[in-house]
Amino acid sequence: MAGHGAGAYPHDGVRDGNGRDGNGRDVDGRNAHPHGADRLCEAGDRVYSRAVRRGRVPREDAETVPCLVDLALLHPDPDDMGWLVPTSPQEVMTRLLRGVHAEVSASQARVGAAVAAVEWYAGLGGDRVQPAAESTAIRVLDGLSRIRAAMDQATEACTAEVLTVQPGGIRREDELREGLHRALEMRRRGVRMRDLYTHVARHGQGLHTYMELMGDAAEARTLDEVVERLIVFDRTVAFIPANADRTMALEIRHPALIEYLVTVFERLWRLGIPLAAALPSTGIEGITHRERSIAALLAEGHQDAVVAERLGISVRTCRAHIARLSETLGAASRTQLGVRIAQAGLDGPPRSGPAGDVLRAASAPSSR
Repeated sequence: MAGHGAGAYPHDGVRDGNGRDGNGRDVDGRNAHPHGADRLCEAGDRVYSRAVRRGRVPREDAETVPCLVDLALLHPDPDDMGWLVPTSPQEVMTRLLRGVHAEVSASQARVGAAVAAVEWYAGLGGDRVQPAAESTAIRVLDGLSRIRAAMDQATEACTAEVLTVQPGGIRREDELREGLHRALEMRRRGVRMRDLYTHVARHGQGLHTYMELMGDAAEARTLDEVVERLIVFDRTVAFIPANADRTMALEIRHPALIEYLVTVFERLWRLGIPLAAALPSTGIEGITHRERSIAALLAEGHQDAVVAERLGISVRTCRAHIARLSETLGAASRTQLGVRIAQAGLDGPPRSGPAGDVLRAASAPSSR
């Protein structure tokens, strides 16, 4: 989920998120499956029918019929990723009809078959009421292609504002270039953008070039550390990662959740330092702003790798800063460094009083 609506995947209502049309064929004409959603294989028919009747099936039940996931007939349960829930037959029908109409000259005879197949599956659910409101409020996007397609849709529909939180360190220039044309198009439409980064991102020239190109349509601020990736379009739809490697995402449209995420963003925004402004001095000679942030996290008991991840730097860079911090504070060991950090007031907000005196007291040799 990099940048504003990253990814150039088409989403015209005919192809699904895997680049296939409504009949399960790759867009270059190769058959990904021997059937479409309207004519399932025998095994797929059994699993999908069971999912419609019961409301969900274990993920392992679909391992032998990947066509159900590839055709988006089953998707992960937002409440438990170990289960798959069926796409409603009505939604399946809509997708099928889009595909049929796109190639009506060759496939008009299949419209009746598609509708009949969907009506059959709809009848399997009996009178059970499906939680349609919940399924549209939170949707699991499984795979980068589906994430990009959904974000492209949100980007195209956006008319007023985009809020983003971008964790990690220096933004790679290829990531910034990938989303630049979409960002410029939103700027042309009058969309405003506000982006939150870590302080480390300031050291990448690509970010500064990107902000110059965006002009007054975009504003960026930085913090020592930020929350996980977040993108909010027009305060109506948000995207957040659903797993550690960001190959799954949640598309959120629930008003209460959107309001909560926007509130988190706004509070972080107020704490952020504008990209064009210099970082404030630590008030202690020889201690940089980044070293002060590292000292505060070390004082909380975090390991080097955790400190590095939260600040968006490499572990090697983090350890180099810790070594300089130890030297400046006159600490000969990690235990002594923790004591010196506390004595210098680096374990929390800046203390009142002359910072230089505090540092000298912390680094002075013990009388014992």
